[in-house]
Amino acid sequence: MKGFQRVPVEHIAKALVESYRKTPRITCSEEREFPSREKVIWITEELRGLLFPGYLGNTHMCWANVEYFVGCKLDHLFVALSQEISKALRSDPKAMEETSRSCEERACEETRRFLEKLPMIREMLDEDVQAAFDGDPAAKSIEEVILSYPCVIAISIYRMAHELFVQGIPLIPRMMTEYAHSITGIDIHPGAKIGRSFFIDHGTGVVIGETCEIGDNVKIYQGVTLGALSFPKDERGKIIRGRKRHPTIEDNVTIYAGATILGGETVIGRGSVVGGNVWLTHSIPANTKVVIEEPRLRIIENRTQ
Repeated sequence: MKGFQRVPVEHIAKALVESYRKTPRITCSEEREFPSREKVIWITEELRGLLFPGYLGNTHMCWANVEYFVGCKLDHLFVALSQEISKALRSDPKAMEETSRSCEERACEETRRFLEKLPMIREMLDEDVQAAFDGDPAAKSIEEVILSYPCVIAISIYRMAHELFVQGIPLIPRMMTEYAHSITGIDIHPGAKIGRSFFIDHGTGVVIGETCEIGDNVKIYQGVTLGALSFPKDERGKIIRGRKRHPTIEDNVTIYAGATILGGETVIGRGSVVGGNVWLTHSIPANTKVVIEEPRLRIIENRTQ
C-alpha cells in the first residue's frame, strides 16, 4: 500500500515463539483439536430456532411441510454437533486413552441423546416464557417476551447446555452459557439445577453458580448473585472441586435486585422474599421476608452564594 513500508518481523516472531515456551499454560503444543467457538455459537442459535419455531431462524416455516423442514434441520445439526462433541471428547485429558473412532461413536450417541431431549426442553421453556409474561406487567405479549427478553435467551441456552453437562460433555456446555453471558449479562453455569417456571427480570449482572439448586416458580431480579461463600482447599493449597458451594433456593421464592446469597449450606425456604441489596450467608425458613433497614438520608440544601 502506498505510503507504508514493510517492517521486518523476524525478531517479533522469534520473541513470540519464545514466549510460547515460557508460558505453557496458555500454549497448546500438543496435537489436540478443540471445539470451534464460532461453530458452537452457530449450533446454539440453530437449536434455538428449533425451540422457538416461527419466531427465530426461518420465520416463514410452512406447516404443510414442517416435518421435512425440522428433519433437515436436525440432520444438519446432528452432523455439526457430533463433530464438535467428538473434538471435545478427544481434547479431554480424561479421555486421552480413547481412540478417535471410539470418541466419534460416543459423540454420535451423546448427540442423539441430547436431540431427543429437545421436546422436553421446549415444555420447560413454554413455562419459563409464561412466567416472564405473568411476572412482568410491562410485557405486552408473549411475542414480545420471546423476541426481546434477555432472560429467554439466557435460560433457553442454559437449559440446553445443562443437558449436555449432565451427559458429561466437556467444554461445549460452558462455551454455550458463556456465549449467553456475553450477549445478555446473565451468567448461569450449566451445572446449576433450575426448576420450572423460572423468570429473571431485567437480568443484567445475575450470577448463578455451578452447584446452585433452584426450585419451581422462582423469580429473581438484576444484579442477584447466588455464589460461593468460600473455596475449601486441600493440604497442597489447591481448591477442592466437586463440593456443593452455592445456595439452594426452594419453590416460589422472589429475590430482589442486588441481593447476594452465598454458601453451599445456605437454604432459602419456599415462599420467602429476599429484599434488594440483602447479603445472606445463612439459611432462612419458609415464608420469610428478609429486608435491610431503610437507610437514613441526608438532604443538604445547595445554597448558591
